[in-house]
Amino acid sequence: MIFGIGVDTVELARFARALQRAPRLRERLFTPAERERSVASLGARFAAREAAVKALGGIGSLSFLDFEVESGPAGRPEFAVTPALRAHLDAVGVDHLHLSLTHERTTATAFVIAERAAGAGVGA
Repeated sequence: MIFGIGVDTVELARFARALQRAPRLRERLFTPAERERSVASLGARFAAREAAVKALGGIGSLSFLDFEVESGPAGRPEFAVTPALRAHLDAVGVDHLHLSLTHERTTATAFVIAERAAGAGVGA
């Protein structure tokens, strides 16, 4: 059952300018494993964080660092489920976050679906 859906798009030129103007932004937004990626990849990961927050209905006590994007076994992007993220997902009754990323020359987009087991409700 779908709990929430989120989508976000990042204009890569604007995102690159923000990273240049505020060098510590990489540290505040991305984990060490993500920081050295290309601007397009970072833009997609930023969009993933924004889309996840939308799908979950808010960020709660999480930080953007709790939404690390990694490559799954088949190379598909997925969120690394940290203890903080797992606790938040459990609190809102979400079992899984589905993630899709894409980027091209000028933009990066992420789509997130927050899913809960059929019949599950908040507090169930």
